[in-house]
Amino acid sequence: MAEVRLTAEGVAKYEERLEYLKTTARTEIAEQIKIARSFGDLSENAEYDAAKIEQARIEYEIVEIESMLKNVILIDEENIDTEIVNVGATVTVKNADTDQEMTFQIVGSAESNPREQRISNESPVGAGLLGHKLGETVDIQTPGGLTRLRILRIQ
Repeated sequence: MAEVRLTAEGVAKYEERLEYLKTTARTEIAEQIKIARSFGDLSENAEYDAAKIEQARIEYEIVEIESMLKNVILIDEENIDTEIVNVGATVTVKNADTDQEMTFQIVGSAESNPREQRISNESPVGAGLLGHKLGETVDIQTPGGLTRLRILRIQ
């Protein structure tokens, strides 16, 4: 697996999810399989088949998260350069066409969540802003067309 960039908060969330999957989820699915087996003939037991599929999904997610955590590059949020946009920075930009201001944190793709104003460094806007300086206006090609963003703040 390739390098995965995460903040300390992102690492904690994935570690919490992993702990849940290894303990609670595994226990719950084992109980569901036990109950489904009690229904009898496994060759025509939809509950058993569904539980086994869910068990496989849980085990796959465990392997994926463990692999990700082994390849993590921790984003040092304490030492963010506030003159240049980097991964981990919280950036405030102003759309030159609409005068709308937006603030978001640029994070690794595994941690992105637009609802929480966390965009991926691989997204058009995230990638387009990386390396640019405070005060610059950047033209970014997005799925909706060309967008001009002025960098107002880097935190």
